[in-house]
Amino acid sequence: MRLVVQRAARACVSVGGEVVGALERPGLVVLVGVTHGDTAAIAQRLADKVWGLRILADERSASDLDAPVLVVSQFTLYADVRKGRRPSWSAAAPGAVSEPLVDAFADALRALGATVATGRFGAHMRVDLVNDGPVTLVLDSEMWSS
Repeated sequence: MRLVVQRAARACVSVGGEVVGALERPGLVVLVGVTHGDTAAIAQRLADKVWGLRILADERSASDLDAPVLVVSQFTLYADVRKGRRPSWSAAAPGAVSEPLVDAFADALRALGATVATGRFGAHMRVDLVNDGPVTLVLDSEMWSS
């Protein structure tokens, strides 16, 4: 899994002009990409990491502040642009694999006590956010392999 974690003053995701998920107060926006071989255990480990990251005000974590999290699926995090001008998406897991794992990530955050809003898997989404800091981190499950 690959995550882009952004500290946000506010954020919302809409589909067709309808808001489907939003941060009601400052928190985290997490873009989630899934690749082949990812598992629910990886989703849990990354949820634990995100929930405990000390990147909010006064070096506190989302768990310390009970900060909300907006989770948005984004297969484009696995784009391969090494050849030509058209990205390859072959490293991204297909929807049948990735949708349950994005859900598992969101559910793992909820189990930790997070208030979680989500986008809509597979939809064309508009994500509006005000990045606070700005603070943006990239987490990849490959960091913990080997």
